Amino acid sequence: MKDLAGSLRAAIVQASPVMFDKKATTEKCVDLIKEAGANGAELIVFPESFIPCYPLGLTFGFTIGQRDEAGRDDWKVYYDNSVVVPGPETEALGAAAKEAGAYVSIGITERDEIHCSLYCTNLIFSPEGKIVAQHRKIKPTGAERFIWADGHDPRYHFPIVDTKWGRMGALICWENYMPLARVALYKRGVALYLAPNTNNNQEWHDTIRHIAVEGHVYVFHANPYVTKDMYPDNFHCPDEYAKLPDVPLTGGSCIVDPFGHYVNEPVWEEETIIYADLDPNEVPRSRMEFDATGHYTRDDLLELYINDDYDDEYDDDFDDDDD
Repeated sequence: MKDLAGSLRAAIVQASPVMFDKKATTEKCVDLIKEAGANGAELIVFPESFIPCYPLGLTFGFTIGQRDEAGRDDWKVYYDNSVVVPGPETEALGAAAKEAGAYVSIGITERDEIHCSLYCTNLIFSPEGKIVAQHRKIKPTGAERFIWADGHDPRYHFPIVDTKWGRMGALICWENYMPLARVALYKRGVALYLAPNTNNNQEWHDTIRHIAVEGHVYVFHANPYVTKDMYPDNFHCPDEYAKLPDVPLTGGSCIVDPFGHYVNEPVWEEETIIYADLDPNEVPRSRMEFDATGHYTRDDLLELYINDDYDDEYDDDFDDDDD
């Protein structure tokens, strides 16, 4: 591992999207990025599918072998408010990252610019405001498959960003339960492991602490805070709303250090920005006796083949301003 910078000020944004409204949510994100940057944050991490929202509890009229026309209309609202990359939303987010002088990781529902498929995507912007990583969730979980396609494009499988604090990459929500996906990031030298999410249970916190120990990485867990009354009142699914708890997404955001300890205790049931000053050199220090894909591996016995287009460099295809 190359020499690392001596400190990193990180910010986890635990906030509420303006549900199903990409314009208003993007504007809110811009304000939050500027706020975090004004407080010295050099890395700012948002939750999964923050723009336009994670539609917890909704079916959009899908049942096995059947669809509902009213649900189709609700889905079209979600489709219309999903983000084409690049587009005006990414331009605004990039400009905010540049103004803040920070890396910004943010979850979106991405709309394919040619086809009508949606993806659960995580973007990373550089302090220069450029998109330097675009990761599409490779396997949506359960009923998420009603609305999100698998990420099949090899450019977007396991991108890594090389920073002065170490290499950074992301897996989204239950991708983190996929052992080989984790190893793909470890093999590429990840030290800053982003885990944008919507889970808020104890088992999930056991998972992220295990990942921190397994990979000897910093894990950044960003989860939203959403209350039932934030859902729109013009959708066609009152029975689905009725089943939601008062606080469907309770937060629990935190950072875990490379020894598996909370840097901050999880924060519940509020909108906030969590700040932490981290020592990147804790990563190599923690790997003295266990380096998962370094000195503790046996490539003569076990080998992982990763089928993607990773070339260990920033990809110019991510640059919105090539011309």
